[in-house]
Formats: sequence, C-alpha cells, structure tokens
Amino acid sequence: MANKKFLSDIEIARKAKLLPIDKIAKKIGVEKGLELYGPVKAKMSLDYLKSSNKKSQSKLILVTAISPTPAGEGKTTTTIGLGDALNHIGKKTIICLREPSLGPCFGMKGGAAGGGKSQVVPMEDINLHFTGDFHAIGLAHNLLLCCLDNHLHQGNALNIDPRRVTMKRVLDMNDRALRNINLGLGGVANSIPRESGFDITVSSEVMAIFCLSQSLNELRTRLGKIVVAYTFDRKPVTARDLKVHGAMTVLLKDAFKPNLVQTLENNPAFIHGGPFANIAHGCNSIVATKMAMNLADYTVTEAGFGADLGAEKFMNIKCRLTGIKPDAVVIVATVKALKMHGGVKAADLSKLNLKALKKGISNLKKHIENIQSFGLPVVVAINAFTGDTVSEIKLIKEQCDTLGVEIIEANHWEKGGKGAVNLAKSVVALAERKDTKFKVLYPNNLPLIDKVKTVAMKIYGADDIDLDAKTLKKFKNLEKDGYGKLPVCMAKTQYSFSADPTLMGSPKGFKLPIKDVRLSAGAGFIVVLVGDIMTMPGLPRVPAAEAIDLNAKGEIIGLF
Repeated sequence: MANKKFLSDIEIARKAKLLPIDKIAKKIGVEKGLELYGPVKAKMSLDYLKSSNKKSQSKLILVTAISPTPAGEGKTTTTIGLGDALNHIGKKTIICLREPSLGPCFGMKGGAAGGGKSQVVPMEDINLHFTGDFHAIGLAHNLLLCCLDNHLHQGNALNIDPRRVTMKRVLDMNDRALRNINLGLGGVANSIPRESGFDITVSSEVMAIFCLSQSLNELRTRLGKIVVAYTFDRKPVTARDLKVHGAMTVLLKDAFKPNLVQTLENNPAFIHGGPFANIAHGCNSIVATKMAMNLADYTVTEAGFGADLGAEKFMNIKCRLTGIKPDAVVIVATVKALKMHGGVKAADLSKLNLKALKKGISNLKKHIENIQSFGLPVVVAINAFTGDTVSEIKLIKEQCDTLGVEIIEANHWEKGGKGAVNLAKSVVALAERKDTKFKVLYPNNLPLIDKVKTVAMKIYGADDIDLDAKTLKKFKNLEKDGYGKLPVCMAKTQYSFSADPTLMGSPKGFKLPIKDVRLSAGAGFIVVLVGDIMTMPGLPRVPAAEAIDLNAKGEIIGLF
C-alpha cells in the first residue's frame, strides 16, 4: 500500500474556503468600522476597545511550551487548534497571536501561522508583509536614529556623546553582516562618524512599546521616554528631547489597530505585534488581547518559545504592566521533542526509547513547576504524531502524575478543532476554577540584581548568576537613575534553561552568565543579556529563502 501523501501547510491553506472578513467580524459583533485590506483581512477600529462596557472579561488562556527543539512542538498550531475546539464546544472564542518576522520565514524557523488543519489564513500574507505593521515599526524606530544623527550633524545642541548612543537601527531580516558597522563615513557632509549596527525589528524597544501600550496617547508618551543616548556628562537623551516622538506615533497610527483574520474553520483571530521571546518579551499586543477579552467568552493567546521565556515574561511583564492575568495555562510538548531533550539524535527520534524519554521529561516537569509557582492551573497538550506509542504517553502521564496535571493527546494538526475537543474541555474545567490565586514572581521594589537572581534560580534552576564589576555597576546606576522598580526582561538562548544551548533537559549545577544590561525606559523594563545571545540573528547554511519562489501560475511555492 502506498504511503499516504500529506499536503503541505500552504496546500491545505489554499484549499480552505475563506469567508469574507466582514462575516467573521459579524460573529463577534464588530462588522461596522472595519478597515478592509482586501476581502479576507481587516484592521479593527480602536473604538471597539474604548466603547466596551462589558463588566466581566473573558477567560484568558495562555499557551506555552517546553524548551524548543528541532523536532518541533507546535505551540502556535495548538493555540489555533484549541481556539477552534473551544468554538466547537460552544464557547465564543477569539485567538490572539503574534505577527511573524520575515527573518525566520526566510531563515530556518519557518512561519508562525500554525500548521496542518490548525492554521490562520491567508497564511502567505500573514507570513510575509501582512498589513505592513512591521514596516511601520521599523520606520518609526529608524526615524529616531535618523533624527539623532542629524542632530549630531547640525551642531549637537544637546551635547550628545556619539560614543554613548544606546540604540542601533533595525531591519526585519536575519543579517549578521550588519551587526556591527561604521556610520558617517565619507566626509563632513555625511554626519559624525561613529560605530553602530543593526538589530532585528522584533527586538526593537519600539516593538515592545507598540505591544504594551493601550492607547495612542500612551504609545506617544512611552515613545517619548525612549533613552536613545547619553550626553558627555552622562545625562540621558530621550526621543522627547529630540522632538521626534510625535512623528514616530504618526508612523504607527494605523499599524496600532489590531489585524483581524480567520482560522481554517472560519473562527476569528487577532494577529498583532511580534516581539521575539528570546531577546524581547514575546507577547502579542495588549490592545489585541484586551479587545478579544471584551468581545469573547474565551481568549486564547500564546507566549513565545518555552515557558521559561515567553510565559515568564507574560506574567512578570505583560500581566504586571497591564493588569490582566491568565485563568489557565497549556504547556505544549511532543514525544519526539521530549526524547531529544533526553539525548536522542534527530535521526533516531522515531525509535522507541523510554529511557531517553524519561530523562527528557525533566524539561517538561520543570516548566510545569514554574507555571504552578505563579499560582496558575496547568494542562499539558501532547501534540500528537503518527509514531507516538501508548507506552510513551503512559510514561509521560506517570512521570507528571505527582504534579497534579492532566496530560492530553491532541490531534488538531490532522483533524483541526475536533482533534482538540478533549483539550478544550480540560481547559474550560481549569479556567472555571475558583481557587486560582495568580501572583508575579517578584515584587517591584526588589533590587534589580535580585530580580535577575530570582528568575535565574527559580525559573531556570541556576545555582547563581555570574557577572563582572562593570555590569554590576550598570545595575546600580539604573537604580540610582530611578529605574529600580522596573521588571527584568531576560535575553537568552531559547534552547536551554541555561545559557548553553547544548544543555537540554533540565540542567543543574550552573551559573547564569550576565553579559550586559540595557534600559528600555519607554517599554518599562530592563533588558538583561545572558551568555552569547544575539539581537541580530544570522541565516543558516541553507536558508529557507532558497526554496521560496513563484510557480507558472504566480503562486508562492516553498513557503512551508
């Protein structure tokens, strides 16, 4: 018998029967005031957020995952499948996702529109330029740097020290060649020479501000607080000092409206904002999240990478700064990924290996314990694959039994929402509990260095942190300047609890190396750089861009 041929994600998406976006909007009562971007995409008027008088908000479900591996976990796919399943069992549900970055799309990670029968569509648009939000964010960020360099060129009335410019320009592409560059070369007509570089757009403080602001006025105020440089006498220089925050807001005015699309099952989905979770805070916009919570019974959202990154920042940054809290958390895992955490090579993942699986489950257990430390109920979704065995699923359940969590197999990739109905029922049961007592990991008034230690030791399992006197002084100076009450945003590898991406599972006996610290005053957090983390990724040896093309019909091919 011939092997069954599975369609690619893009082939499945093209076979879908999409509804006009106004019909999707009608499902949640927002058909008036849409700004159409063609027949199946639209932006939402902010009036839906302002005018809502709903007294009780929806249940908020956070989807996170184990530490990612090349074997894949399917967090976005599970988020979409769960949202469809909740709608399937009669719960009015809206999904909230981040927008994909072009860097990973043309690099190696792939897209962020889900997979199989659990996708948001139109997937080609979503994974590529979409509605231009990232373009606007990159322009707003770079406008600030253009005006700063022009200020230096035009006489430097603010006495800015060119050696102490704290921001680089950004680009939504993986380009290691631009990490470190020289500016202003070619003579006096080309501004003041200085060293600089590029970061990827998703790491921009403007992106973080965009996702954490709840109105255009707040967006403008936060943009004005961005510290872009220091003077020769070490005084901060802000976007407001350069008088450019108003123009930055103008560039972001339309992008700030959440994007409405649909799932393959014609359920509503907001996709808005997209900070990475390994170098930023990893959550979609609060505007989209709150709008969904005002319009639905259930809101399902995701946080980037493993629970030690995206979910930790969701709790300690997004929840702390905006006043929301999850009612339940889903941790996504696969049997293959857990075996990889147990030391199995990629070529051997299809083979039964209970010993390695048991070892790899330590990663899942640590993530469960971390989420429970926030006082939240947890369910584990095993994203099902054809080769999974009864004995493997049984072992996962036995190992996690002492933690009091349910382990549920979900087959949404193959079956869509119907394949995640049991997961949806479990989520509803958890979300309806009355004994949930959410708490953040640390108080605002804890010293910054102790906040870092708390995350490192309680979430990552480190014995301590390791930093030099110069970096310690930076922490002290931030507190001296009045930023000591801000939360910390850890920038580290997503592949391990440690700073070493090769240490999988749940490593012990390590110190977390703190290499630098950066102020994001407008966003309202302190970025802590751990190990060799890069804020401008590079492309792999064989980038995905090599496979992407147009066929004779003008259709995109090679896009997942």
